[in-house]
Amino acid sequence: MNRSLLPAVSVAFALLGATACAQAEGWIVTNLHPVGSLTSNASSISGAQQTGVVRTAGGSFHASLWNGTSNSWIDLNPVGSTQSVASAVSNSIQVGYATIGGIQHASVWTGTAGSWIDIHPAGTTSSSVADASNSQMVGFVQIGAGGNSHASLWSGTTSGWVDLNPAVAQSSSALGTFGMQQVGWVVTPGFQRASLWTGTAASWIDLNPVGSAYSSAIATSGTQQVGFARFSGKDRATLWNSTAASMILLDPAGSDSSQAVDIFGNLQVGYARVGGIDRASIWNGTAGSWEDLSLSISGTWGNSRATGVWSDGAFTYVAGYGRNLVTGRDEALIWTRALPAPGGTVVITAGVFAFGRRRRGY
Repeated sequence: MNRSLLPAVSVAFALLGATACAQAEGWIVTNLHPVGSLTSNASSISGAQQTGVVRTAGGSFHASLWNGTSNSWIDLNPVGSTQSVASAVSNSIQVGYATIGGIQHASVWTGTAGSWIDIHPAGTTSSSVADASNSQMVGFVQIGAGGNSHASLWSGTTSGWVDLNPAVAQSSSALGTFGMQQVGWVVTPGFQRASLWTGTAASWIDLNPVGSAYSSAIATSGTQQVGFARFSGKDRATLWNSTAASMILLDPAGSDSSQAVDIFGNLQVGYARVGGIDRASIWNGTAGSWEDLSLSISGTWGNSRATGVWSDGAFTYVAGYGRNLVTGRDEALIWTRALPAPGGTVVITAGVFAFGRRRRGY
């Protein structure tokens, strides 16, 4: 899936209340939406920082950084940029893109608009960074006017750019990275395939499961990958262990569709559409472990999605956004819940929820 870095406008539906899905117990929800902005969306979380995009009162999308509260919002949009998005954060480095002269430029920040670094490779016509793990960054570049996208790997500078597009590909994009792994999608004739790399185009591994003609890997823990695979026209949240045959479907019973978009240790987050509504979701490795995070948001909300997950060993933190039906806008959110005592578990309606402690790398 070519994940758009601009937030889609959510379709407004009222939540249906208690449904036949896992109850969201013990979560505290923090609204990050800055005063005076039109919309906001949190895309990732690491430590005390969250990144995403805010649509300002002037109507432009600006790359954004928070430190856990709406008042902490920092506008990362660099001087000369008409639009920007911060897609991920890793060790206080933020990545994404800024639009300069009508062209997307892969971008890196370190906490302020003035810190912006342009890593747009020479000779490319468009570029964007989707994820980061320490100094390693992944995304795509477009080569030639109207050319296809190429999955890309950076080591912090344009001179470190590596083209991951395999020889068989018509186009490709990298969406996630951790350790030695990069994940994303590759289009071959007739198929979009969930994909895994280890630093070179030649290392490409096809994760597309048998029976699916459309799939994408979106994030990796370094050993496991998450994303979705489409079966009979339905997207189903998917977990892999580095091979196509290892696929585990996370799609909960009764959902219309689902996708997993981030992973941290034993935890996976994304959304499941139930009753026509996108519901921010968290899993622990199985479909039966699904928990509906939208049930923990007070007030009247429509679609919601979880976009990032992280833990400091004491708490689990989930970033995302929801459609506030009172204000009529998408608003960035954080879910927080305390971890159990060592060796403990948290019992929820759908089963036992065991917390992992391994950092994904956002």
